[in-house]
Amino acid sequence: MVQRHGDEAKTLYPDVEIYRSLEDLLAADAADLVVILTPNALHFPQAKLALEAGKHVVVDKPVTVHAAEAEELQRLAVAKGLVLTVFQNRRWDGDFQTVRALVREERLGRLCHFESHFDRFRPEVGGNWREQAVPGNGITYDLGTHLIDQAYVLFGAPEALEASILVQREGTDADDFFDIRLFYPGLYVRLTASVLMAAPWPRFLLGGTAGTYQKFGLDVQEKAFKAGILPEGPDWGQEDPERYGQLFTGEQVHAVPTVAGDYRKFYANVAAAIRGEAALEVRMEEAIAVLRLVEAARRSQEMGRRLSASEIFG
Repeated sequence: MVQRHGDEAKTLYPDVEIYRSLEDLLAADAADLVVILTPNALHFPQAKLALEAGKHVVVDKPVTVHAAEAEELQRLAVAKGLVLTVFQNRRWDGDFQTVRALVREERLGRLCHFESHFDRFRPEVGGNWREQAVPGNGITYDLGTHLIDQAYVLFGAPEALEASILVQREGTDADDFFDIRLFYPGLYVRLTASVLMAAPWPRFLLGGTAGTYQKFGLDVQEKAFKAGILPEGPDWGQEDPERYGQLFTGEQVHAVPTVAGDYRKFYANVAAAIRGEAALEVRMEEAIAVLRLVEAARRSQEMGRRLSASEIFG
């Protein structure tokens, strides 16, 4: 583990070797896999350094600030025969796993409308590095990469994109609101996030020819982690039945049990990929596409218009 200053890491993990720099860790040849959880602007140089040292790499989302940087890392990983992936843990959210099953099983008939919202109420600007106005910061890179990734997993590349990205709070220049619309044949997708939403909005809202699914609340795993609960046991990620989403079909309303979320499956897949036993669940091609959509959303806001697929992906 790398901690540049202080001794908190050693106190928390007394049996773990602590290094003062990534360079020291790589020089000690102390790990086969390097996990990068630093501010976004550092992802590219640090991941490149680790790959050049012959290490498999997991990078927190966004993998880099620019898609071209992610492509360079992917070429390097392929050339060296190394595993490179992105910590898109919210693919293993219980609510998203439930939505994925509903779409796959066509429980809503032909899907026509999809909304994904991730809102919080934080009217005061804090000292978090994510709220500083530097490249790769702001809510679009932070939460937008999650919501876009989920939509991309479900529906693939859109035909067009339109976005509003705003700074709504005083005291910061980092964007804190986005409303991104993705257009597919016969399907409208809307992705939003705000830090000024105190009232509950649905986390997911799906509409199709056979019904509507509505889900409130966030996946339970993040709250458990913040409470110091370790991801152990078969009950991990289970949601209380009163929090289940609802399926509306005409005059009938049915509770839809939420699939148990489990972020542990991400690292189980990474380990299997390193051993050559499985393909990566989160592929760099997907991470690059997500970054192209993030970059396109920012251009759409600046230009004030919708962008076509050719303008997004080239």
